Amino acid sequence: MKIINSLKFSISSLVLLSTLSLTMAASCPMDLNYVTRVPWNSTLCRDFHPSNSTPKAEISKQNCCVSLLSVFGIGLAEHLKETSLFQLPDLPTSVSCLHDFQSKLDLLSLPNDVVSLCFEPTQFVITPDLCAGIQTTKDWVAKLGQSTVLDQGCKADLGDLTACDTCLRAGNEVHSRLMAIDGNRSHGTDCFDFIVLYAAGIVNEFGPESDGTVTCAFALTLNQKSGSNNKHSALVFGLTGAGVAIFVTISVLGFYFWYEKRFVKRNNGGSGSNFYDLEEQGSRTRLRPNTGSIWFKLHDLEKATDHFSSKNFIGRGGFGFVFKGILPDGTLVAVKRIIESEFQGDEEFCNEVEIISNLKHRNLVPLRGCCMIDDDEIEHYDDGDGEKGSQRYLVYEYMPNGNLDDHLFPSKSGVKPLSWPQRKNIILDVAKGLAYLHYGVKPAIYHRDIKATNILLDADMRARVSDFGLAKQSREGQSHLTTRVAGTHGYLAPEYALYGQLTEKSDVYSFGVVVLEIMCGRKALDLSSSSSPRAFLITDWAWSLVKAGKVEEAFDRSLMDSEDSVNSNPKAIMERFLHVGILCAHVMVALRPTILDALKMLEGDIEVPPIPDRPMSLAHPSCYGDGNAFSISPALSGPQLLKGDMLR
Repeated sequence: MKIINSLKFSISSLVLLSTLSLTMAASCPMDLNYVTRVPWNSTLCRDFHPSNSTPKAEISKQNCCVSLLSVFGIGLAEHLKETSLFQLPDLPTSVSCLHDFQSKLDLLSLPNDVVSLCFEPTQFVITPDLCAGIQTTKDWVAKLGQSTVLDQGCKADLGDLTACDTCLRAGNEVHSRLMAIDGNRSHGTDCFDFIVLYAAGIVNEFGPESDGTVTCAFALTLNQKSGSNNKHSALVFGLTGAGVAIFVTISVLGFYFWYEKRFVKRNNGGSGSNFYDLEEQGSRTRLRPNTGSIWFKLHDLEKATDHFSSKNFIGRGGFGFVFKGILPDGTLVAVKRIIESEFQGDEEFCNEVEIISNLKHRNLVPLRGCCMIDDDEIEHYDDGDGEKGSQRYLVYEYMPNGNLDDHLFPSKSGVKPLSWPQRKNIILDVAKGLAYLHYGVKPAIYHRDIKATNILLDADMRARVSDFGLAKQSREGQSHLTTRVAGTHGYLAPEYALYGQLTEKSDVYSFGVVVLEIMCGRKALDLSSSSSPRAFLITDWAWSLVKAGKVEEAFDRSLMDSEDSVNSNPKAIMERFLHVGILCAHVMVALRPTILDALKMLEGDIEVPPIPDRPMSLAHPSCYGDGNAFSISPALSGPQLLKGDMLR
């Protein structure tokens, strides 16, 4: 018996040692140095620490893991190009490659367990039981033929919006063919992976690492490139001495002006130009923003609004209630009393006021001033109700024609429909306001809540974007933010609503929905539509009519009946505006234009790409249902990213 047990132990040890030696001996055939070379945005994984109770399958669906799968896919595409293998040859090789992958991510200061959290080595090992039995490019050709629409559609630089759209549509068609051959819909995700790898590694002339392939096929966000600093290193060193001298000079002058202003302010009671001033009130000091805006006293705002009387109530905006007010000089203002916000303290509120005060554009609602009352000041303003503590107010320029929603969907009869010139100007005004937020200031600002009620109309019926209480300033060098989802259903971009991933394209989606509301005269979202058993979503409705060739049925009836409809042939222009709205509200981030490109399309400076066959993500095979019928956008139906998704 002892001999038998000893023999069993020896055999087990040999098996274990054999497995270990194979793993140690295996080397990864992929060159993963591109992980640190390609400027992909790794911030999604910076603080990735899922709970221990979270199932592995759920972890793999999270944004970080989906992005890492795309990054690893770049190497797999290059490996396919070199070896004709869609996956890695065996388990030890897969283990080795994932180990190398983690080592590269370590150089980016990502968690040292992120690869093991997201992936299983077996998922990258070659097997015939994945997608129509395909393991090599030879198998691919045997199943699909020497040439497919993918071979023609994905050759060009995918950084071009039209080329990306063409490639993705080709991918849809090839996927349908593969699924018909395979017959097992559970292999849908694997087939999508293979399509991406083939398009990036075999077809595209620019290769898997090109910016267009990375952003379109692998759906990764790229950081802004820092330029050619290395090429100019000699110039940098040459200017260092001069820079030091200038710095010293500026420092001396700065100290002098600081010293002078401090004592001048103390003697004359003036306020300096620092971001925060210490305002004397008895024995107390407190922070206040000093941005050129007026610092209102609470009793002045109470007087202006008749103690925030209900007759002066305009409506509810982001984070609070808005009241009409009249200042002593007769100026009309809108006073927002903030009742809830993300501001964690006075300093953060002052910072928000600083940001808003510095925004100067004709298509943004100007901030006139602010007011901040803390708990210590309650005795100075208390009129007996005991509720004046910790209050914050923002004072904006008053917009006499209300908001866009009031004119598109009036609650009372007798409101004249907006004319085509008015609608055209409003759309262009909003686009220009957003372009300023995205590109006119640094760092860029993402609004997060673009909708009809946040677009105000001045005396000339020109649009101004309002309500920056939800605005978030992006960090320098980052192209997206991940934050608490804030906004309004129907206007929210799917990637933001489902996964909290905020980019400039999230505002573009909301803008597209507003364009469709203006052109179609229908609300973005109607959960009580009697004409359909499903919820009405304007993005799906408008797309289906355009694809069916029924463009005129999508337009607001007042546009078609108006005299403007026969002047200067505006129908072609109206169709262009409608198409831009549909394109901006595309569920795939890669296919949405930037707001600058959208503005150029609206003004006719560049052509509008063809409307995609299906406004849904190529990476969501679950959206296909029982065929090619499309039901409702992911913003409502909520499909989950699968662990194999790369295109989205």
